[in-house]
Amino acid sequence: MSKAIRIHAHGGPEVLTYEDADPGHPGSGQILVRHTAIGLNFIDVYHRSGLYPPPGGFPLIPGSEAAGVVREVGEGVDWLKPGDRIAYSTNVGAYAEQRVIAAGLVVKIPDGISDEQAAAMMLKGMTAEYLLRRTFKVKAGDTILFHAAAGGVGLILGQWANHLGATVIGTASSTDKIELAKAHGFDHVINYREQDFVAGVAAITGGKKCDVVYDSVGNDTFPASLDCLKPLGMFVSFGQSSGPIPPFSMSLLAQKGSLFATRPTLFVYNAKREDLDASAAALFDVVLSGAVKIQINQRYALKDAGKAHADLEGRRTTGTTILIP
Repeated sequence: MSKAIRIHAHGGPEVLTYEDADPGHPGSGQILVRHTAIGLNFIDVYHRSGLYPPPGGFPLIPGSEAAGVVREVGEGVDWLKPGDRIAYSTNVGAYAEQRVIAAGLVVKIPDGISDEQAAAMMLKGMTAEYLLRRTFKVKAGDTILFHAAAGGVGLILGQWANHLGATVIGTASSTDKIELAKAHGFDHVINYREQDFVAGVAAITGGKKCDVVYDSVGNDTFPASLDCLKPLGMFVSFGQSSGPIPPFSMSLLAQKGSLFATRPTLFVYNAKREDLDASAAALFDVVLSGAVKIQINQRYALKDAGKAHADLEGRRTTGTTILIP
């Protein structure tokens, strides 16, 4: 019997239970996948804790990205066959040995990229893609600030932004994380526990500040992030690991320099199949070129997903973590 991690009620890591789970067979437009590697992301914590409501209710199989091998193909799927390697990023359902998924949500993994790399980079890498190439089109000469530089998205985005010719500033919480971020494209990294990051950005830029701030931290870094922006700069809030940003007056953006602010999500940016294909292709290309390297820093067995969540929330992980079925 295939196994999966299920959540029957919101709570801490202890609510992640390892259970039998029959994936069934694919229907029209679907495929059955045997997972070989599963990505761990903070959105999984949000679904578990209740910050984000469970899509479809309980019981819920969490997990937003994975890679694997096609086992069966449903009616109407003519571009995939058993044995093909695929990867995807979707809302939930990845914490399983096997699953049925819509074929329209997956992409083929190209030669030169391993299953573990694919599982580690689909959500995080395509997030970096839309942040850098679509939300704010970073170009050579731009200066950017990225919070949580040593996290999974940060280590990909830092390399990619550096490749684009930007000056890349990050924040991190320890010496080890600072060194890790610097090894992944960040030109400057501020220890926010020892230094006010607003003052640090001002010193690094000579008072000119940044064109864009990418913030997945939320409550702890707002509204100070706005003080790191040039007039007409853009504040991009794409996560809330420290809690949601409290409601604020739009006039604050005017006071801080006629700023732009947005709250994007990957699933809206890649809702159309052509956008998903383009995003994945751009990610695969930049990895295959060597400009972005995918480093997996932690591996846990799928049955130990609770420990993985506890370590992620306790800031005991760096970069990318995968679960092995």
